[in-house]
Amino acid sequence: MKTGTRAGSGSPTAPSVIPRWSLESIYPGFDSPEFDADKRALIAAITRFRAVADDRRAWKSKPESQLKRCLKLINRISDLHETLDAYTYARYSVDTTDPVATRELNALQEIAVPMHTVQVVFRDALGRIAKQIPKLARSSKAIARYRFFLHEELLRRRHQMSAAEEGLAADLARSGADAWSRLQETVSATLYVPWKKGETKTVVELRGLAHDSDRRVRSKAFTAEIEAWKSVETPLAFAINGVKGHALTVSRRRGYASPLDRSVEQSRITQKALDALITAMREALPGFRDYLRAKARLLGLPALSFYDLFAPVGTLARKWSYHEARELIVREFGRFSPDLASFAEHAFSAAWIDAEPRAGKVGGAYCISMPLAGESRILANFDGSFSGVSTLAHELGHAWHHHLLRDAPALHREYPMTLAETASIFCETIVFDETLRSVAPAERITILELFLQDSTQVVVDILSRFDFERELFARRGHSELSASELCELMTAAQRATYGDALDQLHPYMWAVKGHYYRHDLAFYNYPYAFGLLFGLGLAAQRQENPDGFAERYQHLLRTTGTASAVEVTREAGFDIESGDFWRGALAVVTERVNEFTALAD
Repeated sequence: MKTGTRAGSGSPTAPSVIPRWSLESIYPGFDSPEFDADKRALIAAITRFRAVADDRRAWKSKPESQLKRCLKLINRISDLHETLDAYTYARYSVDTTDPVATRELNALQEIAVPMHTVQVVFRDALGRIAKQIPKLARSSKAIARYRFFLHEELLRRRHQMSAAEEGLAADLARSGADAWSRLQETVSATLYVPWKKGETKTVVELRGLAHDSDRRVRSKAFTAEIEAWKSVETPLAFAINGVKGHALTVSRRRGYASPLDRSVEQSRITQKALDALITAMREALPGFRDYLRAKARLLGLPALSFYDLFAPVGTLARKWSYHEARELIVREFGRFSPDLASFAEHAFSAAWIDAEPRAGKVGGAYCISMPLAGESRILANFDGSFSGVSTLAHELGHAWHHHLLRDAPALHREYPMTLAETASIFCETIVFDETLRSVAPAERITILELFLQDSTQVVVDILSRFDFERELFARRGHSELSASELCELMTAAQRATYGDALDQLHPYMWAVKGHYYRHDLAFYNYPYAFGLLFGLGLAAQRQENPDGFAERYQHLLRTTGTASAVEVTREAGFDIESGDFWRGALAVVTERVNEFTALAD
């Protein structure tokens, strides 16, 4: 499972070196017998699954044994495909120009195409025995443990095309929407511009300069970045039109009113919960604008520009070495849970993290699990800022979530995007809270501001991305959009959320964010807001009732693949369909805005 927005030496690195990861414990290479054997095993398992799922006579005479066989095969196929795909994508994402990695990604997609047809056959078989499933679950523990999965499969059956159509859609996606997505990744990873005499910078490095203390550097980097995106706006506009057009067509064919309806289903929430979240976010915008105006005053500016959002303030405008970031994270994780700290230390020492920014590597950060090995890998672009430290903590939270589920069957490791951000945001909060408590009074405003930086991105900017994507789908349903129209939509969405707190916006954010180019995961934005606010709610609960919280928290993470987000959060004591819950979580942010503005003034 890949979570989050993101080949090297496997030996521990010196304190001054930003490391690359090692993948040899997963597979020695694409040409290794192990990699080839698992590809063959995947093909065989899919073939076997098709035969079992398609045996109507056996389903009628022996439904229990047929269902058990299918569940076992689905788990096996998921483990094999997830590990092979994760390894291959990890190789590709650190060198998007590698033709071998690209070829293997295509090969795996081709291998997986029949699964889309088989899933239709399996769901149709489930539909024929739907009335028997409660009885089968009572008589078989092996079936009972998958009640939630079976319930979801029957729901998905309502939104599926015929077996032939699903197979065709998957096959066409490889040369269509998936290819457009790879184009965006490759263009972004290899796009660079002149910087100084004899020096160039990638757009990833330019975006990193948004944290520089010198406004002239930030402004220069922003201008160069905008010019860089403008130079590739035409192919990226075609790419995003292709992806969104594909998503609209397939969603309509499957009977969804819109891609957002499908996203709500994928997120395992309700429309009522999403409406409550989005409404609370809009209500909170004035407070965030107060923070941005206070930051502008601190920087001596009439208003912030987009490139000032990450500008450092206060006395802690320092850089962390990678070694310092590692020590800070492990120490603060240890204050919450020795198990979490031990796990993080292992991830650092076992070369699970590729943190070095470099040409050809994708931007942002992500965590990806390799279930057959029981390991994860983390990609980051560490720049020494506190935001860079928080990103490492965030991705380690994802890896911890994977670790807690490592012994669960594949079908119990599949949690929705909304709950996928729970562990990551919580780990960020651990590092922030402990750092805020330990800093000197003069440094407090800096740590507060760093928290508000991230919160602004997750609430204000995410809301602008949500509004942009919703409008993009509405417009794309009628015609393709030009690059200039995409820029206009993006700036309109940013103006609606940032208001007059920014005097310069980022028209090419639609080109920057790879999430827009995932045809299978539209609206990969609001889950981050969900994760932040739910994480803040959990952190508040930890403060109110610390005894046994670590154990309760681990139990919550272990249940994320076996129930809806509404049910999981209800067990934690929250009602996510209530606007009051989201307002309560946002009140934590408001308190910190008020403290920041008081200190700023």
